[in-house]
Amino acid sequence: MKEERVVKGTSGYLILPLVLLLMFGGLYLVIMTKNPWILILIALGIGLLPGFFIVYPNKSQVLTLFGKYKGTVKDTGFFWLNPFYLKKNISLRARNFDSEKVKVNDKLGNPIMISIILVWQVRDTYSAAFEVDDYESFVRVQSDAAVRKLAGMYPYDNFEDDHSEITLRSGLEEVNHTLEEELRDRLSIAGIHVIEARIAYLAYASEIANAMLKRQQATAIVAARIKIVEGAVGMVDLALEQLSKQSIVELDEERKASMVSNLMVVLCSDKDVNPVVNTGTLYS
Repeated sequence: MKEERVVKGTSGYLILPLVLLLMFGGLYLVIMTKNPWILILIALGIGLLPGFFIVYPNKSQVLTLFGKYKGTVKDTGFFWLNPFYLKKNISLRARNFDSEKVKVNDKLGNPIMISIILVWQVRDTYSAAFEVDDYESFVRVQSDAAVRKLAGMYPYDNFEDDHSEITLRSGLEEVNHTLEEELRDRLSIAGIHVIEARIAYLAYASEIANAMLKRQQATAIVAARIKIVEGAVGMVDLALEQLSKQSIVELDEERKASMVSNLMVVLCSDKDVNPVVNTGTLYS
């Protein structure tokens, strides 16, 4: 049998009075009749005791008989089954796994620190009990392997064009979806259902963090300067157009060039500009 089989247990409340009757009734008869053969009833009652078990909500009991899988009890309650059954408790509750921060290399070879949060639960108790040695340890090891593979599939960041390629930093939805699919494929052998998987921590490794921070700052400064220049050019063009349209002043090409130079200095400077009053002319 290579798949889960759900079985029903006999109510323990029905068998318990019989067991108590065998034990205490047999003890009473032994005392009253002095017949040693009645001890067999007591031994039978004691032998039935291991058949009792309790299944709590969102728990299960996997049953085996002399090494053969006999089924799984998932109903909640107090039950009795064959006392020779060996029972293994497997939780069906959803669990959180917060992985440790591991150092891996991204697609470009940059060392990064990354960790994930995984929400999972057991769906197939047969696979969890018999396909792997320890399904909880299996989840930890495979999660670590999935994180390392995921990091190698994407760059941490793309400084040239944020929209040209999916990155670990900017493409979280796509990256998390890929992570979930990877974990589902890896954990399905153990009967594990992946409810959700998300990147919890992401940063450059300490040895390159300062250099990458400076690069990010430089990229941001350049991008800001480009926007400032684009805005300044638009404002200068608008100023020249309005001056010409409203005939406020007539400017030749040299005076236009001087005005454009002054306006660009004022608009693009990152410091306050000190005005200079020119009482002469442009040519003296």
